[in-house]
Amino acid sequence: MNPEIQLMTEHPASTKHENLEITPCRKIDVKNDIRYIIHLPDRQRSIIYSLDGSFRAWDLERNTQFGEEWEDKQKGVHAIALSPDGKTVATGSSDGTVRLRNVDTGKVIKKLMGHTNRVCSVCWSSGGGRVVSGSWDETFRVWDVESGKTILGPIKAMQGMNAVCYSPEANMIAIGGYAVLKIWDANTGDLLKTLNAGSGITCLAWTSDGKTLIAGGLFNAIKFNTATWTILPVNVRKNFINTVSLFPNEHGGYILACASGAPLDKTVQLWNLKTDQPIGTLLHHEDYVNSATFSSDGKLLITSCSDGHIYTWDLTAIVNKIADATLQPAPKMNGAARIPPGFFDDTLREANVRDLHP
Repeated sequence: MNPEIQLMTEHPASTKHENLEITPCRKIDVKNDIRYIIHLPDRQRSIIYSLDGSFRAWDLERNTQFGEEWEDKQKGVHAIALSPDGKTVATGSSDGTVRLRNVDTGKVIKKLMGHTNRVCSVCWSSGGGRVVSGSWDETFRVWDVESGKTILGPIKAMQGMNAVCYSPEANMIAIGGYAVLKIWDANTGDLLKTLNAGSGITCLAWTSDGKTLIAGGLFNAIKFNTATWTILPVNVRKNFINTVSLFPNEHGGYILACASGAPLDKTVQLWNLKTDQPIGTLLHHEDYVNSATFSSDGKLLITSCSDGHIYTWDLTAIVNKIADATLQPAPKMNGAARIPPGFFDDTLREANVRDLHP
C-alpha cells in the first residue's frame, strides 16, 4: 500500500486524549501467526485459528491451551463464525467447502459442498438453523444446518464478494464487495436493494436492533440506516478495515471496534456509534491486526495479531482512565461514585462540551 495514502487517510482518534496511552491488560504469546479468534460464551475459552492451519482452544485467564490441537488441520481458512448457541464453528476455505465443527471436540461434523471457489465469508442465522456463505465463485448459498443441504441458491451476487451478513431477524442478507452493497430477501432470494458504498467493502456487522448496518472498507467505515438505506459516514478514517465488531452498551448505543489490516497501521479504534465519537486513542499492536471480538459480557475486547499474540483490552478500565484524564480539573467530591462500566455516551459528550465552553 502506498505510504502517502496511509498518511492522507489516517485520522487521529481524539486530540483531547492523543497523549493518553492505552495498553492491553494481557498480551499472550501463542507462538503462531493468528488469523482468527472467537471468544466462547463460557467466558473462559477462546478458539484460535493460526496460519499453519491449526485450531486450538485457549484459556485467556490462565494463559494455557485446552487439550490438544484440533484434529484435521485446515489450511486456507478465510472465514469463521460461531453459532448462536456457542456449540459449533463454521469455517469457509479455499477449496470451496464450508465445514461445521463441534466446539468441544474440534471434530468436523458436516461438510457443506457446492461452491467452486474460495469461501470468503460465513454467517449464522439468529436461530442457528441456517448458515449463509459467500464465495469468489460470485454466488452465495443458504444451507440448512441439520441436513447440510443448500436451501437457497446458488444465487449470483457480484464479483469480488468479501462479506455476507444475516440481519438480526434473519429476513435479509447483506452482501458486500467492490464498492457495492446488496440486500437480499433471505427466504426468497430476491434482490431488494443495491447501494453504492464508495469503496470496496471488506466486512459487515448488523446492530442487534436491526436499525444500522456497518460496513468496513478500504478507506473508511460507513453505516447504513436500514429504514431508509441512507448512508451515514462514520469518522473512522483508517486504511483497510478488515474487521468490524459491535457490542451494545448500557445506554441504548453500540461500541464499534474497527481493526486495520494496513501494513503501516496495526491498530484498533473503539467508537461510540450513538455519539459518533472515538473512545480513547488507538489500540496499538506489534503487527497486522487480523481480528477483533468482544467477550460475551462486553467487558473485554480480544484481538489477534500476526506477531503470534492475543491481546486483551479491559473496556471498563479504558473508559475509567479516559474519564479520569478528562475530568481531572474538576473538584473531586468525597464519596463520589466511580463511572459504571459501559458509561460511554454522556461522559465523552460532556467532556467535549467542557472543552468547547470552559
